[in-house]
Amino acid sequence: MIALGADSAGYQLKEHIKRHLDEKGIVYKDFGAYNEESSDYPLMAEGPCRSVLSGESERAILVCGTGIGISMAANKHKGIRAAVCGDYFSAKYTRLHNDANVLCLGGRVVGMGLALELVDIFLETPFEGGRHARRVGQIHDIENEDGADRQ
Repeated sequence: MIALGADSAGYQLKEHIKRHLDEKGIVYKDFGAYNEESSDYPLMAEGPCRSVLSGESERAILVCGTGIGISMAANKHKGIRAAVCGDYFSAKYTRLHNDANVLCLGGRVVGMGLALELVDIFLETPFEGGRHARRVGQIHDIENEDGADRQ
């Protein structure tokens, strides 16, 4: 299952993504926003991120105006590796090399057609592992320490 979330600025793109996932037979859970009334991106990231972390969802797709704010909020959740992508190469390699579990898109930045291509490549690309697993492990290590030993 894929978790979806968006603030008011990302609502229209999230709805477009839902129709695309429906056409492909991909199961998802929509955590809101459910309309274009003002909503806060940090709160809209919370449900999808918790769904990924609990194992309920395999990955999440989050949308705000630029993708940046909602990615910052998502990355505050321990274990989330959220990436803002606006091009094919980034969407592919954030999966191959970074094992990103959350794709963030900018509803005011990325066109509808490109957004669907990015969703597809993000969902279809496996993690490559190997030397990249070591690096993802290093990210995990950093997030689990208090930072006192780092300079």
